Amino acid sequence: MGDVVRAPWNGYFVTGFDACSEVLRGRNWLAPDFAWQERQDDTGRWDAIATREMTKTLSRLNAPAHTCQRRTLGNLFDRSTIDRLTPVVEAHVDRLLDELADKLQWGDADLVSTVSEQLPISTIGSWLGIPPEDHPHILEITHNQVHAQELLPTKSQLAVSAEATVRLRAYFTGLVAQRRAAPADDVLTGWIHTWDGLEPDREAADEILYRLTMFVTIASLETTATLLSAMVGLLLGEPGRWGWLREHPEHVDAAVDEVLRYDPPIHINSRIAAEDTVLAGVPIAKDSMVHVMYGAANHDPRRNENPDAFDVLRGGSHLTFGGGVHYCLGAALARLEARTLLTALLERFPALRVCAPPSYASRMVFRRVTSMGVAI
Repeated sequence: MGDVVRAPWNGYFVTGFDACSEVLRGRNWLAPDFAWQERQDDTGRWDAIATREMTKTLSRLNAPAHTCQRRTLGNLFDRSTIDRLTPVVEAHVDRLLDELADKLQWGDADLVSTVSEQLPISTIGSWLGIPPEDHPHILEITHNQVHAQELLPTKSQLAVSAEATVRLRAYFTGLVAQRRAAPADDVLTGWIHTWDGLEPDREAADEILYRLTMFVTIASLETTATLLSAMVGLLLGEPGRWGWLREHPEHVDAAVDEVLRYDPPIHINSRIAAEDTVLAGVPIAKDSMVHVMYGAANHDPRRNENPDAFDVLRGGSHLTFGGGVHYCLGAALARLEARTLLTALLERFPALRVCAPPSYASRMVFRRVTSMGVAI
């Protein structure tokens, strides 16, 4: 249908790899922030509590606010941070696979609830100092909150998201307050020191700290969990593929990248035209919304030959982590978790198989895997 396809509303789907890359990296494409929302005729669409709360986070900010907050975070998961986190992730993987092994002794097990969802919250939780007993609570409200980030959320979905948003705010403002009262040698304490130096108003600083901590947490959960589940499902989907990768562990990183290309955890991201422009030959008026289709871009045959084939040795490219100023903060961490889990699964469960195919939540943006049965 073309690289840019008119949507049934006032927007455009962007499907081609190069066109999607241009939108993600171009300076004349902006996130749909409050300023843009206030210029729309249907402002009521953006008044939902959860929508407004997410508009305050990094993913919806533009310069200069985005630049300021991003700089305070630095390169969150640089080489030294990943090196420090590696033994932590390995310990979490060992613990979770022990639990999986115990369940598999008695039959099949749900990989999602046992491993895929637990590894990201265990990792980010230990990094930020979120107590393990709070992990189930964080997972529950994160699952409910993301409805607000859908393309066309229903009123009932927005109501669920509104309740979850209130609970997220209560939890993470409480976490910031606790860390102020009892500083520790952790990331959040460092952020507190940074923002106290940048923002003389303590209340304003705490508001920014709440949003940063909340966003970094929820952004790392469902996306990584879906990556982990899709990775196992795809690699077990063809006879012999699991065994081959076990014999060739040097290709584990390539396998993870092919999963990211083939079935990205997020399928849609939206941007706004900062001015009248032309995208892939299609005139786009200022303030028009375009929807970057990650899955379609990754399957563009002009970029990846025979794109619908899952090929670990492809050596192709993808846009799954986005691009430009909004490139995913946690890309390196997601890769670390996927690589560590896959390496351990291949070693410990050579006969692993899928006995119940993955079930997906009914969503367009976040491809959450809700369950997937495995057995040996």
